[in-house]
Amino acid sequence: MNENNKHTNDLSSKQPENKSDNFVKESMEEIPFQPRALVVDDEERIRDSCERMLEEDGFGVSCAKNGEEGLRIIEETHYDIVLLDLMMAGLSGFDVLARIKSLHPDSVVIVITGYATIEHSIEAMKKGAFDFLSKPFSPQDLRRVVRKAIEFIRTLQDIATEKSRMRVLVNLLTDGVMTTDNKKNVALANPVFLKMIRCTQTNVQGYKVEQVVDNPKLLDMIDQAVDQPADSFAEIAEEIVVDGDKESEEAILGAKCIPFRDRLGRKLGTVTVLNDITALKKLDQVKSDFVSMVAHEIKGPLNSVLMLLDNVKSGLAGDMNDKQTEILERVSDRIHSLTSLSAELLDLAKIESGLINQEKEELDLCELAAAQTELYQDKAAANNISLDFAGERTRVPVMGNLTNLEEVIANLVSNAISYTPENGRIRVSACLEGDYAVLKVSDTGYGIPPEEQDRIFQRFCRVKNEQTRFISGTGLGLAIVKSIVEAHEGLIQVDSKPGEGTVFRVYLPRSAG
Repeated sequence: MNENNKHTNDLSSKQPENKSDNFVKESMEEIPFQPRALVVDDEERIRDSCERMLEEDGFGVSCAKNGEEGLRIIEETHYDIVLLDLMMAGLSGFDVLARIKSLHPDSVVIVITGYATIEHSIEAMKKGAFDFLSKPFSPQDLRRVVRKAIEFIRTLQDIATEKSRMRVLVNLLTDGVMTTDNKKNVALANPVFLKMIRCTQTNVQGYKVEQVVDNPKLLDMIDQAVDQPADSFAEIAEEIVVDGDKESEEAILGAKCIPFRDRLGRKLGTVTVLNDITALKKLDQVKSDFVSMVAHEIKGPLNSVLMLLDNVKSGLAGDMNDKQTEILERVSDRIHSLTSLSAELLDLAKIESGLINQEKEELDLCELAAAQTELYQDKAAANNISLDFAGERTRVPVMGNLTNLEEVIANLVSNAISYTPENGRIRVSACLEGDYAVLKVSDTGYGIPPEEQDRIFQRFCRVKNEQTRFISGTGLGLAIVKSIVEAHEGLIQVDSKPGEGTVFRVYLPRSAG
């Protein structure tokens, strides 16, 4: 031991407790394991004093009297904090430091020495030291450095825990997920993604995306996401076909790709999600073919019947009395309702088919709601109904399909006009509530009985009573609305009292923009 390293300070001497002492103990309680510390110093008094203080603060402590012994201990056990004397006889602290960082890069090394020079500090930091403590030092000095080390360990632990939790979560997803950096290197790809694209490699982190993905359409989507201008944010959606192999049949995948940016809008990379929609597409095709066939088979004959009725009503088949004319008018109205039904069935089939995998972009729900309110002003005025956009004109960002969201708002506003009597009032608004963008359409109409409120989103369901039995409709509007909202990962709620009115609320996940 060098004589210059002998000091008169005594770390075990009684010192007044301060805030840093309490902080160390409190921070230790927040770490989900007992941290381990190693003291490597050729002064026995320094070793013993550090050991006592660290044990009081909750550490598991080991000691080594020289560099060689310290390395033997380090090679057998991982330590969270190492207090390392730089100037020791035999193996120097610098050599020990380099070996520690090669064995355990996440160990926090605090170097201590009686030769505290700028050169030593710089050299120690270059070799990976966390901090520098000069001899002589007091318990408060040591605790101050240890407190910083604990904060650093806790941050590393939080990052590692979150990273592990995220990796487990992503690997358990039934959808395929791949993330890339802004240079199109793969940062993460879960097993489901690799299986879906027929990739036989198991670890693709760091690979160029072209080395992992060979589907041109999917590669083009990633290119589009990476190249998106900073002032736009759109979700790119496509259906891609993956050819079958000896073990698997041809698959149809719904692919969605979005750019990934930091809080300043700088490009960090992309996120791509795949889900297998093969069964859905086949089922949807069968359903769509059936609905289309039925709708077309109904629509043609009904149009022919309407033409014949018009001929009869015009007098081509002879004069009719008032009673006959009234009956034919009712028949004509019923047939018009059937033709509307067939048309809406076709629309529903088209909409639901498109909902399986649709492109989305960042939209302003407030702007959409205000525009649709303006479009229905004439219809509301014709029924002597007040229709207003009541919300503040503030941006309400959502990721959605423009046509579909316009369909949602139009259906709700049109429905409110149909079921609100003269001199009624309808209010439309859009706002942000937590993680959701909320569209609200309220009216002072007839209201919906409690027993009917669970059924109104079913197909062909219509609320009929003395007040509403003369209102025409197909009963498909709210079913369409619900399908679109659910395809946007949202939900719709209704609050209504008979005679007082109805409030529809649509909740859509807000966009990060």
